[in-house]
Amino acid sequence: MADLPAHLLDKVLQQRVTLLLKDARQLSGKLLGVDEHLNLVLDDADEATAERTRHLGRVVLRGSSVVTLHAPSGSGGKTS
Repeated sequence: MADLPAHLLDKVLQQRVTLLLKDARQLSGKLLGVDEHLNLVLDDADEATAERTRHLGRVVLRGSSVVTLHAPSGSGGKTS
């Protein structure tokens, strides 16, 4: 049986990831946690839009707002 998405994300915990959100924002930060609904906790997060970039710190993201997740140093590369 294939790994569930939350279990795949467990492999990249404590690594820096980049997320593309439904509203076209891009967030990057250290992945601290994930739950069965794919809600995510990022630490030291930065947000980039077409207009600006800003530092957010620790954020909790609803899983349904994430389009893609890229973990450059993780196994498997992209997960969505």
